[in-house]
Amino acid sequence: MSYDVIVVGAGGMGSAVAYQLARRGARVLALERFGIAHDQGSSHGFTRIIRLAYFEHPSYVPLLARAYELWEELERSSGESLLHITGSIDAGLPDSRTVTGSLHSCQVHALPHDVLTSGELSRRFPGYRLPGEYMAVLQPRGGFLVPERCISTHVAMATRHGADVRTEEALLGWEATAHGVAVTTSRGRYEAGQLVIAAGSWTGALVPALAPILSPERQVLAWFDVADRALHSPERFPVFNLDLGGEHWYGFPEFGTPGFKIGCYHHLREVVDPDRLDRSAVTAHDMSLLHSVVGRCFPAVGSEALLTKTCLFTNTPDEHFILDRLPGAPQVVIAHACSGHGFKFCSVVGEIVADLVLHDRTRHDIALHRISRFPLA
Repeated sequence: MSYDVIVVGAGGMGSAVAYQLARRGARVLALERFGIAHDQGSSHGFTRIIRLAYFEHPSYVPLLARAYELWEELERSSGESLLHITGSIDAGLPDSRTVTGSLHSCQVHALPHDVLTSGELSRRFPGYRLPGEYMAVLQPRGGFLVPERCISTHVAMATRHGADVRTEEALLGWEATAHGVAVTTSRGRYEAGQLVIAAGSWTGALVPALAPILSPERQVLAWFDVADRALHSPERFPVFNLDLGGEHWYGFPEFGTPGFKIGCYHHLREVVDPDRLDRSAVTAHDMSLLHSVVGRCFPAVGSEALLTKTCLFTNTPDEHFILDRLPGAPQVVIAHACSGHGFKFCSVVGEIVADLVLHDRTRHDIALHRISRFPLA
């Protein structure tokens, strides 16, 4: 059977792309080398932050506004609960990138927010105890998504609209043809007019021209026991981004599994091969790093880790995404390289990539995410 589009990868991005294409009537084949909502890549861990004010760059904010709309639309059409609003905290010293960037996004886009001192934050949310000189930008619409359920829902809805979703089937290679592309997998060969590669940390192996600008990185998350669960419930503990001690931290209320969840962006800065990473190995050094901030900033959190998980970031040099057609192979669209902050955008990335595939343009501003910003061999 010939398809209009083959989507490689059915994780956060690929599942959304498959859904958006299928709902518009495209004949879609989605190939996933593992199972649906697996824990081998970048889209697991029970909770993922979503926030409107974006310290990384204000041009993300309109994309986020649309992402919220699409997540809520997916909830309505599927009956699933995917998006949980807790409020979100961007905190650090007054001149830190997290605080200044968040405030800038709020000002540029007129976003509701409060600016709190450390003491004001603790009085409002007693689970926090940041250093006295710190500030926090509180955004009322921040919260978290449930990533495994988001992926499963996108896949289920894609299938409902006619997509052919195949799991445990790895892409071995692809080639341009007179009519589009042909792909070879561990189970067969398929043809389509266009190819979308949303393969996460495996993208560099599938598209060698991009490999020099893609860095798969090991990331470790931990869930620590809490003395007072009420202080870390979604109703009383906003998600956070925090600049502290030269590192950037992020965390969540207790949800989906016992414990307070925390991670450090770029963790130990280890570039890894996704096929050789031991995902079960978490070291004392990993835990020492994560625990270093817990006792300092979160008074009700204990020292015992109830659960740990590893995942993968795939970073570009500027830590912005790649959403574009592949130079030299215009029948191939790349949806990738989210640099550790992409899951919240999956819903709108699905829409953007479907636009590019079906119309070769999108109403969304993706200038920041074009491949042309990098010199490719």
